[in-house]
Amino acid sequence: MKNLVEHYADQVISTNQTYQPMDRTYLINYLYHLVGEGNVEGNAESGALLETVSQLINVAIQNHQIDDTLKNRELLEAELTNLYTPLPSTVNERFWNLYHNSPEQATDYFYQLSQQNNYIKTERIKKNLHWDTATKFGDLEITINLSKPEKDPNDIAKAGQNTHFGYPECNLCAQTEGYYGNAQVPVRVNHRIIDLLIGGRPWGFQYSPYAYFDQHCIFLDDVHEPMKISAQTFSNLIEIVQMFPTYFVGSNADLPIVGGSILSHEHYQGGYHTFPMMKANTRFTFTVNGYPDVKAEVLNWPMSTIRLTSKDTHELIYLATHILNEWRKYSDPSVAVRAETNGTPHHTVTPIVRMNNQGQFEVYVVLRDNQTSAKYPDGIFHPHAEYQHIKKENIGLIEVMGRAILPARLKSELVEVKKDLLGQPNDIADYHVPWAKQLKQNYNLNPDNVQDVIDKEVGITFMHVLENAGVFKLDDKGTAAFHKFIDTL
Repeated sequence: MKNLVEHYADQVISTNQTYQPMDRTYLINYLYHLVGEGNVEGNAESGALLETVSQLINVAIQNHQIDDTLKNRELLEAELTNLYTPLPSTVNERFWNLYHNSPEQATDYFYQLSQQNNYIKTERIKKNLHWDTATKFGDLEITINLSKPEKDPNDIAKAGQNTHFGYPECNLCAQTEGYYGNAQVPVRVNHRIIDLLIGGRPWGFQYSPYAYFDQHCIFLDDVHEPMKISAQTFSNLIEIVQMFPTYFVGSNADLPIVGGSILSHEHYQGGYHTFPMMKANTRFTFTVNGYPDVKAEVLNWPMSTIRLTSKDTHELIYLATHILNEWRKYSDPSVAVRAETNGTPHHTVTPIVRMNNQGQFEVYVVLRDNQTSAKYPDGIFHPHAEYQHIKKENIGLIEVMGRAILPARLKSELVEVKKDLLGQPNDIADYHVPWAKQLKQNYNLNPDNVQDVIDKEVGITFMHVLENAGVFKLDDKGTAAFHKFIDTL
C-alpha cells in the first residue's frame, strides 16, 4: 500500500505533464525533504489533490519540519501545490491556444487551474456570508468577508504614497509570480499570470485569491506606477472587454478615500457578474453635442452615475474623457462640491465597462469627490460616522456597483447584537448600541424574525453608506445640481 508521499507523487505525475513516471523517485525524495519521513502512513488511496496536501501539511507539523502557523501552512501548501501547477510558460501557451477557440474556454481553464491549486482560496471563500437586501434601488448584494482582513482607510492612503517596497515592489507586481512571500507580500509560489498587451503595453491577467464574485480577476500593469484615471483608462477598459466580451472590467478611483485598497500600482478588476448598479433604472437622459451615436443617461442609483451606451468605441472614449475632464475642474459649493482646496485636487471617477446583450458597450462613469471637513474628517462623501459600525472602509469599485464587502468582525459582533435585541446576556460592541436601540424601537422583535431584521437593516445601512458616497444627492436640490453639471458638458 502506498503511503501519503508516494500517493501524492503519483497524483502530481498524473496532473502535471512536466513530470513523467521516471521522475517518481525524485518527487518522493523531494516530498520527504519538505514534510519529513515519519507519520506518512494514512488513507492514501483516495482523496482529491488538496485533501492530500492538507494531510501532508499535518505530517510536516508532526515531524517538526514546520511550526504550526498560518504563514508556514500557507507556504508549504503553495510549495506542494506548485508541484502540480504547470510552469508559467505552459499555462500561457495553453491559455492562448484555447483563446483561439473561444475566450470563455481560455478563462474557464485558467480559473479552474487557479482553484485547483488553491491560489483562489476556495475553502475560505465558502465561509463568507452573503444575502440580498431589497431597497428602493433594487436588491443590494451583502457579503461579510471572512477570507481577507479589513483595511483602515488611513493605511490605504499611506500605502498609496509609498511607491517602492523593494522586491517585489508591491503584491500586484508581476515579480510576485512564484515568490515565497515576505512581511508585505503574501506567499505566491503557485501564482500564475497570463501575459497580454493592453494599449500596446505589457500587462498581466490573474484571478483574485479572495474572489468576491464569479471569475473575479485582476488586470495589472507590468510597470509599477500609481493608479491614474485618464483617456487611456477608458481605452484600456474597452479593449479588455473586446478581448473578454463576457466580462465587465473597471478601475478603482485614483485618489485616497474614494480609491481602492492599492493606489500604488495601476490595475483593474473584472469578472463574470451582473451587479445591481447595472440593473438600475434611468433617472433622466441627456445629449452632448458632437456625440450623436452615444446614449447618455443618469441612473437612479445612490452613487452619482452616468451610463454611456454605444457601439462606437471612439465616441465612448472621447465622451467619457470629456466628462472626466469637466468633472476634475467642476465646483458647486451649494452642494459641497469642490474641485480642489488649497491646490489639492478632489475630483475623479470610478470607471466601469461591459458589453450588454445587444452587443453595445456600456461605460459607467461614477463621479467621486474625496473632500474632508471638520464635520466629516473621514470624508464628506465617505461612510459617515453613524454607519461605520457596519462599514468604515473606502467605497471602492465593487461596492460602487452595489455589492457590499463587509468586515469579518461583523460575524461575531452581529451575534451579540442579536442577543441584545432578544434581551439576552451579551457582549455587544459599544458602537452597535445606538443602532440596536433604534431596531428595538422600530420592530417587534422575537426569535423568529430577529435574524431577518438584522440582515435587512445591515443591507439598509449599506444603502445609506452608498448614499453618503453619492456626490449629487437624490433629492430635488441634488437633482438640480446634477443637471447643472450635465449642462457644462
